Amino acid sequence: MDLNTLWFILIAVLYSGYFFLEGFDLGVGILLPFISKDDIKRRVIINSIGPHWDGNEVWLITAGAASFAAFPEWYATLFSSFYIPFFLMLIALIIRGVAFEFRSKEESTLWRSFWDWSLCVGSFIPSFLWGIAFSNIISGVPIDITLNYIGGFWNLLNPFALLGGLLTVIGFSLHGAIFITLKTTDELMHTAKQISSRMWPFLLILILGYFVFVISETDIFSRPSSTSVTFLILTIISILAIGLTLRYNINKISFIFSSLGILLTSATIFLGLYPRLMISNINANWSLNIYNSSSSPYTLRIMSIVAVIFIPLILMYQGWSYWVFRKRLSVKSGSLEY
Repeated sequence: MDLNTLWFILIAVLYSGYFFLEGFDLGVGILLPFISKDDIKRRVIINSIGPHWDGNEVWLITAGAASFAAFPEWYATLFSSFYIPFFLMLIALIIRGVAFEFRSKEESTLWRSFWDWSLCVGSFIPSFLWGIAFSNIISGVPIDITLNYIGGFWNLLNPFALLGGLLTVIGFSLHGAIFITLKTTDELMHTAKQISSRMWPFLLILILGYFVFVISETDIFSRPSSTSVTFLILTIISILAIGLTLRYNINKISFIFSSLGILLTSATIFLGLYPRLMISNINANWSLNIYNSSSSPYTLRIMSIVAVIFIPLILMYQGWSYWVFRKRLSVKSGSLEY
């Protein structure tokens, strides 16, 4: 395995880890105004992700930094072509972060309601835009011979991309609802279970419809790779298993299958892309790949040494933080930070 392939895999792992971890706290944010109108219950919900949300976003920062360092041509084309969506995503994430910190600073009902909805919208927009971004990456965008994007913003809002955006919103929301069942008690846990059971059929329909689009509109499964098909089958099995485990109230197993569904979907997309990074729908030869977009071999070697040293330390620290804050929260909890 050459270093170009290694860094493609590492970046795929970083994005997959981000969608898995940030997925549930984005989902919690989306659902916040709808689960309960009671202030103390909303505080419990926010505190369930309070210790983790900013740490989860580190995965995105690291993925972006790794993309810039390992494949600068891809980074330049990606961020120029998706400039408006990524700018909107950045604004939404800023508003979301402010909502966490400001929400409980005042007792006013209007003040707290405003920040609750800010948290909801600030979670919905990134969820929706990630689906749009990756759907366009795999279906192709207008990239010319100089590897530059020559389309506009409206090129990105095609039916396939919009379906992808809806899929990520529903998928993350279900992931978040199941997470709430693991972190709360009594009425909140029961409500989250009900929401999970109601959302699961919509996710199943969307994921099946999305993969029909993928098969018909992209070459992800037409290229000679049985691995992508295997991951597709495993993804569908994971989504079906969510419904089965929800029916029998096996919440921890439901969360495992929800996580697998996200990770396997992400893996399917990256496997279908390899060795490409961004597909040109004008001419396949103008697509960006891990060779025409990469940094020098020396840069990749230095990055690999740094990654070997620091990635295990980061994983251990984040795992430790989840262990420390593993207990359930309830309306009877003594101190709620957010």
